[in-house]
Amino acid sequence: MELIDLSHSIEHGMITYKGLPAPIICDYLSREESRTKYAEGTEFQIGKIEMVANTGTYLDCPFHRYADGKDLSQIQLEKLADLEGVLIDAERVQSLDKKFFEGKNLANKAVIVHTGWSKHWRTDTYFENHPFLTVDAADYLVSQKVILVGIDSHNIDDTRTNARPVHSILLKSEVLITEHMTNLHLLRGKKFRFTAVPPKFVGVGTFPVRAFAKI
Repeated sequence: MELIDLSHSIEHGMITYKGLPAPIICDYLSREESRTKYAEGTEFQIGKIEMVANTGTYLDCPFHRYADGKDLSQIQLEKLADLEGVLIDAERVQSLDKKFFEGKNLANKAVIVHTGWSKHWRTDTYFENHPFLTVDAADYLVSQKVILVGIDSHNIDDTRTNARPVHSILLKSEVLITEHMTNLHLLRGKKFRFTAVPPKFVGVGTFPVRAFAKI
């Protein structure tokens, strides 16, 4: 068994989505300050993090799009952990329609789309003309009863408009979404199980995950 990390590291000041603030990562209690609170030779660091939920590699659930949709606390672990995965290899393709998914056994699986776009992570290029899924692709994935769709791109939707039809279609049918993935090339030709588990927040529809594959 081998575990493949499919997540970006989250760092202070890092921009995930242009227009959203970067995380602030700092000490709430520094090691130096803690020495006054504990026995001699004992010290701790307690960190403080301020960030929007759409930071790093993250998972979207229905509440992100729909007020009456399930939030993170309501998503069953069976939809987040140890899912059978299918890799869709689509490097150098911008618009992925349903033909990229046809003819594959996708039911009850995590469909992971490798576009290679993660190579542009933390550059201006990452935000522009990125790969995305089309409406007919989203409709097809719902019809095939997939559990989750992941992509190593800036957004699963085309962000050149302010419509988000792929999010709308998938999340309405409770198909989860994982965006901003990386290292997907390491899954080529492999059978794998996929996991992306966020904290159990009430009233939150998106949060960073440590996404990984077990091969």
